[in-house]
Amino acid sequence: MTQSLPLPLSLPLTVADEVRALAPGFTHLAVEARGLVNGPSNAASSALLDEAVRRLTERLDGRAPHEDPHVAAWRAAYGAFGAKPSRTRNSAEALARRAVSDGGLPRINLLVDAYNAISVAHLIPVGGEDLDRIRGGMRLVRATGDEPFATAAGGEEVTEHPEPGEVVWCDDEGVTCRRWNWRQGVRTRLTERSVNALFLLESLPPMTHGALEAAGVELAEALEALSPGARITVRASGG
Repeated sequence: MTQSLPLPLSLPLTVADEVRALAPGFTHLAVEARGLVNGPSNAASSALLDEAVRRLTERLDGRAPHEDPHVAAWRAAYGAFGAKPSRTRNSAEALARRAVSDGGLPRINLLVDAYNAISVAHLIPVGGEDLDRIRGGMRLVRATGDEPFATAAGGEEVTEHPEPGEVVWCDDEGVTCRRWNWRQGVRTRLTERSVNALFLLESLPPMTHGALEAAGVELAEALEALSPGARITVRASGG
């Protein structure tokens, strides 16, 4: 069953004033899901991704992803905190590039396929976190540079640190996603063992609140189809 409710979440979710100053029109929406059943990608999740590519191709109409107004807004936001958007692309642009020119979208697992499909179809950054691995609330802040970030290199888990001033999502244990929505850490990522999840959808003008909420509802419907019986709540967007 899907519900649409106002904030707050059962998990605290905050955006620092210093981040809002970088991008005054920033808005986010959360989809909280419990009782999910994850597993390997299948025909249903692949169909979601194929349909997303079709919708993206129609939306771009021959343009490159970075020429889309919403992607261009994210590039400007990245530049505002010192990132080079042509080198560290936001997750929506990176997926869109793969979809249209770099060999197509990867198949990861049911839950990741679902949120990647929404990201590509709406050209919006979407991330998924395992609720059972998050420690305390989640915060979008500008990093000091001391925060730990668990990632993988050469097949092994390693700890990195963000650059001072970089925009990051973090919890009480460390960074969960670097450069706003560029690279997710391994500690809270969704695996085939994940049963409870928090999905974050993020937007900037010219995307409207209505368009953001429509993307959230579509994600909830996809999750419900892949995990019948899951309890899914779309939390109203926060500016």
